[in-house]
Amino acid sequence: LLPVYTLANSFPANLSPVKLTPKVKKLLQVSEIVVNEVNFVRKCIATDTSQYDLWGKLVCTNFKISFITDDPMPLQKFQYRNLLLGEHDVALTCIEQIVTVNDTKRKQKVLGPNQKLKFNPTELIIYCKDFRIVRFRFDEAGPESAKKVCLAIAHYSQPADLQLLFAFEYVTKKVNGLDPGGGGGGPQTPLFETYSDWDREIKRTGASEWRVCSVNEGYMISTCLPEYFVVPSSLADQDLKLYSHSFIGRRMPMWCWNHSNGSALVRMAHIKDSLQQRKIDQRISNAVTRSHPQRSDVYKSDLDKALPNIQEIQSAFLKLKQLCVNEPFEETEEKWLSLLDNSHWLEYVRLFLKHSAELVYMLDSKRVSVVLQEEEGRDLSCCVASLVQVMLDPFFRTMVGFQSLVQKEWVMAGYPFLDRCNHLKKSDKESPLFLLFLDCVWQLLEQYPSAFEFSEAYLTILYDSTRISLFGTFLFNSPHQRVKQSTEFAISKNIQLGDEKGLKFPSVWDWSLQHTARDRMLFHNPWYIGKNAPCVQNGAVKSFKRTKKNYSSTLRGLPPSLKNGIIGEQDFLPRRNSLILKLKPDFLLHHADNDNANGTEQYFREWFSKPPDLHGVLLPRLSGTQIKLWKLCYFRWVPEAQISSGGFITAFHKISLLADEVEALNRSLRRHHGVPPSLAELDQSRMYFRAAERNDSSASPEFLSSSFPFSPVGNLCRRSILGTPLSKFLSGAKIWLSTETLANED
Repeated sequence: LLPVYTLANSFPANLSPVKLTPKVKKLLQVSEIVVNEVNFVRKCIATDTSQYDLWGKLVCTNFKISFITDDPMPLQKFQYRNLLLGEHDVALTCIEQIVTVNDTKRKQKVLGPNQKLKFNPTELIIYCKDFRIVRFRFDEAGPESAKKVCLAIAHYSQPADLQLLFAFEYVTKKVNGLDPGGGGGGPQTPLFETYSDWDREIKRTGASEWRVCSVNEGYMISTCLPEYFVVPSSLADQDLKLYSHSFIGRRMPMWCWNHSNGSALVRMAHIKDSLQQRKIDQRISNAVTRSHPQRSDVYKSDLDKALPNIQEIQSAFLKLKQLCVNEPFEETEEKWLSLLDNSHWLEYVRLFLKHSAELVYMLDSKRVSVVLQEEEGRDLSCCVASLVQVMLDPFFRTMVGFQSLVQKEWVMAGYPFLDRCNHLKKSDKESPLFLLFLDCVWQLLEQYPSAFEFSEAYLTILYDSTRISLFGTFLFNSPHQRVKQSTEFAISKNIQLGDEKGLKFPSVWDWSLQHTARDRMLFHNPWYIGKNAPCVQNGAVKSFKRTKKNYSSTLRGLPPSLKNGIIGEQDFLPRRNSLILKLKPDFLLHHADNDNANGTEQYFREWFSKPPDLHGVLLPRLSGTQIKLWKLCYFRWVPEAQISSGGFITAFHKISLLADEVEALNRSLRRHHGVPPSLAELDQSRMYFRAAERNDSSASPEFLSSSFPFSPVGNLCRRSILGTPLSKFLSGAKIWLSTETLANED
């Protein structure tokens, strides 16, 4: 028998650990224990037929629920592998709601922790935070065993305490003789936990009038700021200590980024001391001004007034989720679009992009420093500060740069992941602001596919990683909470910390914990055009910088939607019968300052009149047809929404083959001219799809669909659409639903 948790109130007395079969044991992670299981369970694939259902064992551990089956998944051609979670697994922190049903008594109950279940369940429905709905039947299982496994899942998915999350158990063990958290974010991704990381960022951006301060070392001043952060050089530590008491949460002004023209991006909380507000505000503004080479004025943006609050964003998200999981595809197109519009999700995506673009104008064109103000300075400002930097700095469009941005502006800046992700299922402050940020980045990636090193699969998998209770990256409300909680846990377990400040949890940026090297190639965007593309000329490797002229010539012959790495407005014309109207570009919020509004409009128009510089400023296109729903993220579990052998992935596949072929030819040329291979070349191709031998037809793989690399089959129990007019249409037939025909379409 395996040991169970020893922490107080960790497990109901009537449940006990179970014996492990070799097959189950093989699927467990370090420190993962099985707490209950039931045999002869049926996993439902479609609600109207049992033809495709799977038979197997349902297992609950302290990390996930697993369904173990020998049945092959019907119709499933491909799914990327996660080394932590199998294709039928759900992490406990990804579970949103647990519903038990008894068919005979016609009863159902939403299970909470430490609750009693007065009936024997015949069915279990798991609602997941990533839009999946998983359903199990217990018709052939023992009724008492079914009841116990349901209670176990309810208890372990709703822990009473932060230290009951799986990461705390995992981090105390060794993986292959190494501390699982010892790798951190890898050598390339700075975690901004040290003085030197911030100092390197200052030097990278050329912020000469800013300094790293250690006034918060040991979290002596603020528990929601990092130990080290950057402030104006003219502000002494004594001033910071004096002024800190006046800010909400003691969140003093914190530097984010510097433009090459000297303007800086700064964020801070509101000043709560009304008597001292004007004096302190002026002192901070003067310090930021003195840090600018031209001593420019400071532009302040009150995000609480300009943008929706976290409650409004949560409300929009719940409406979007209901629309995506409640079988909306049986509704008419017109009703579905109006429901999507009424959710306000796309409107909020547009607002965040628009406001961030306006601040880009202030930093880039007006050459003034921008101060983001928010009540606590740790929600909306995380999103806006990050978007501004993605638009202005091409480094943050690379994978390492983007990861450092998330680490700097979200993790270390004190974004409350624990509350906003609601890992403990008891927060009334849940809000998907991090997902909204990823959605905004996806909009930019969709509009400028050649400007980003990472793919949309990377963004989607990063969002999924916030729901896995293993990575310290997304488990805490602040760096201080991580240190405090893990130190207490270490003391309770007699773990020697040495000089370490708390336990070192695994970082999400160590992607090898989740994915094989081959699957990690899915993160790379084949459209990406690097800053200096290597080429061979007269036998020597030279750095090739693309100018506007030769950049355009390299794309000659591509579809209009991909020229200049931008999606043209003509590519988004709606279908004739659609209610989506072609809207005029509306780049501006209604500014109080008309001069700024006119200047912003002129700046935008001039920028869009020229070919975009993929390694310069990027501005979003904001007209109604160009802010789109992120289908891969929200619709990936919906079979009705998938296009077999079609969708964006078909272009991704072809471009990957071409990119790989070009890389292979370059390697051959270098070898022919005796040029030794570089370290990058030793890794060979970064493309998931590889070019085959010469004269190979390179036909599309059978498993490609618009849900790639995810598979919707078996993850969302919806009515089967096989044989319906819709399924036939998606398979290529020239018919539509009974009320409409495509005969008149162009």
